[in-house]
Amino acid sequence: MNRTDRLLAIVLEMQAKGWQRAEDLAATFEISKRTIYRDMDALAESGVPVVSSPGQGYSLVEGYFLPPVHFSPDEAIILLLGADFMAQSFDAQYRAAARSAGSKIQAVLPDSSRAEVADLQTSLRFIPMFPLDGMARPELLQQIRRAVIERKTVRMDYHTRSGEEVAGTKTRRDADPYGLIHLDRTWYLVAYCHLRHDIRHFRLDRVDRLQVLDKTFTRPDNFQLGPSPDNRPGITIRALFSPDVARWVKEERNFYKTAEEDRPDGLLITFSVRQESDLVQWLLGWGRHVCVLEPQSVIELMLEETRSVLALYQPVLP
Repeated sequence: MNRTDRLLAIVLEMQAKGWQRAEDLAATFEISKRTIYRDMDALAESGVPVVSSPGQGYSLVEGYFLPPVHFSPDEAIILLLGADFMAQSFDAQYRAAARSAGSKIQAVLPDSSRAEVADLQTSLRFIPMFPLDGMARPELLQQIRRAVIERKTVRMDYHTRSGEEVAGTKTRRDADPYGLIHLDRTWYLVAYCHLRHDIRHFRLDRVDRLQVLDKTFTRPDNFQLGPSPDNRPGITIRALFSPDVARWVKEERNFYKTAEEDRPDGLLITFSVRQESDLVQWLLGWGRHVCVLEPQSVIELMLEETRSVLALYQPVLP
């Protein structure tokens, strides 16, 4: 990154995050603090209203904004494609915001770029197989988004599948919503569960009723949205898939998969789950093309389910 680009990036960093210490900026741009000091002097000399405070670092005078950003055709098409995808995929509130954002991007493009972008739009298209809100009620997404933003505890009736209860069980849960994740056509709420006293992932399509409570919470400063080693489930399952289906197994997105290894005798996959039954139905779907290697408890569950299926067909077997 040349100096001109770095100076612009420093201004954008302060504009987005507020006060920034010299050491933090130095780490972000992989330069020395001495260089940051020189860059700040250069910005001040060029008219950028930079203020400094001992212990806080540098910031911009309140109300200062950069002039409108000029997008290259490649930057504009990526943003417009993203806005178009979001417009197709979210509920009405975010759909309107996505379309408005796309209109604003197109409005600031010069005529020469606008024609190129329009041409690119006719040759690139993202089509979601299912709307992102198709697996969860739009009003439910809106309630949870509001609870996440306002840091309010939610109460919900939640269905779980476990053990031999094929129909599942329903429990009343109070949870502090930390964020939302969309994975393989399904929305998940990441929240601190008051019943389990731990962070849990809740499928929104398993929520029957949700109420936003008046009780507020504080999200931990070290929380990161997504899987982390500290929150990984505790039971390891190893399964060997035959070479005939290895390609198709790799295409399957599985929340519990932690590692895979190509071997002469097939594809070895390691999973990590909270309870043995989490994966049994999915493994059974591969029929004779999968063999569970460990643990013994999952092997026994697979045998039990297989015997139950066989029993269904005993009356019609010759």
